Amino acid sequence: MTPVLAASARVEIAGFLNAVVTVYIIIIIAWVVASLVFSLGASVPYSRPLSAVLDFLRDCTEPYLRLFRRLPLRVGPLDLTPMVAIIALAVVGNLVVNIVHG
Repeated sequence: MTPVLAASARVEIAGFLNAVVTVYIIIIIAWVVASLVFSLGASVPYSRPLSAVLDFLRDCTEPYLRLFRRLPLRVGPLDLTPMVAIIALAVVGNLVVNIVHG
């Protein structure tokens, strides 16, 4: 493989990793907003598409957020776990993207 192709591949892989991190952060934010809306008492009649979306958001975010739920990140009724998880994901993701990019 020529050096130009290798550099181009590294740039594309770095861009892909950056996009994956960004999408995962958006998924976490969507789960936080949905959880907040439903915890405030909003109820929606049973809907298969809505239920599927909420299940998808929960299934995608809970394994990652569970890593941070072990830490004492609750301040009264406020749970700072998603915020710390997003910051950690952004920092580590940025480091990995910069290492891959070169």
